[in-house]
Amino acid sequence: MSQTDALPQEPPVGQPGAPHRLAFLALIGANVALAFGPWFVRLADTGPVAAGFWRVTLAVPLLLAMSLASGWRPVRRSPGLGMGLWLMIGIAGVSFAADLASWHLGILRTTLANATLFGNSATLIYPLYGFLIARAWPSRTQGIALVLAAIGAALLMGQSYSLNPRNLVGDLLCLFAGVLYTLYFIGMARVRDTMAPLPALLLSSVAGIVPLLIFALALGEKVLPDHWTPLIGLALCSQVIGQGLMIYALGQFSPLVVGLALLTQPVVAAAIGWSVYGERLGVADATGAVLVAMALVLVRRPAKTDVEERAR
Repeated sequence: MSQTDALPQEPPVGQPGAPHRLAFLALIGANVALAFGPWFVRLADTGPVAAGFWRVTLAVPLLLAMSLASGWRPVRRSPGLGMGLWLMIGIAGVSFAADLASWHLGILRTTLANATLFGNSATLIYPLYGFLIARAWPSRTQGIALVLAAIGAALLMGQSYSLNPRNLVGDLLCLFAGVLYTLYFIGMARVRDTMAPLPALLLSSVAGIVPLLIFALALGEKVLPDHWTPLIGLALCSQVIGQGLMIYALGQFSPLVVGLALLTQPVVAAAIGWSVYGERLGVADATGAVLVAMALVLVRRPAKTDVEERAR
């Protein structure tokens, strides 16, 4: 047996031995943790882009320690980090930095509902990438899940979503952030073909530090905070836990499953708004949350069932 064969492999989801349960729990946990991000941004006493800078900067030392403790072992043996891999890490890191900057600016210029809707447009764009580019076509069950998720998302946002000329700039910034987030997903999914989750997240985070700092300074934002607690919470919850679990899950699931799981964030965000700010949840919100949950249950079904459906 060769050294390469002896390396621990990550079997594809749907094959025997694939970490179905843990990977799916990681995907849901990632979105739950990421849903707390806007709340921490609101609590921070820095500028919105500066908050993004501290999010990645404060997370890097912990990610480095965790990466070294894990042995910095790649998923597959590789003769070092080639130029192509470095380029992909750089693109992913800069895309994520631009995503944070654009979305954090947009949050302050539109409604929270609009920001959540447009900022998570990767829910649609990333599965489309899987359909058209990666040729990861959905099964019948996954198609039904996609329809249920779309209806659920519309119900979740329908009561508070509004198009208003005053919100146009904010809406466009959040929509642009969703496109950039998709580009980040695509880049990190390719990086995960070679690297383990923690080193991949560490290097992409480092790549985003300088662009975020330059952007914050160019906008004249307050960079140094008076209170560190919200920024530490943002770094731990969103970057270390949220993105850490998300990058792990990217190596396990198709773009469709990842995209649908993003809809967990509006559900959790609505719960945060209800518990912290007293925002009321209507019947439509509850129905939308149930439909999203049903979609996640359907898309979670074993691949064998989907193959049998295609044969019918």
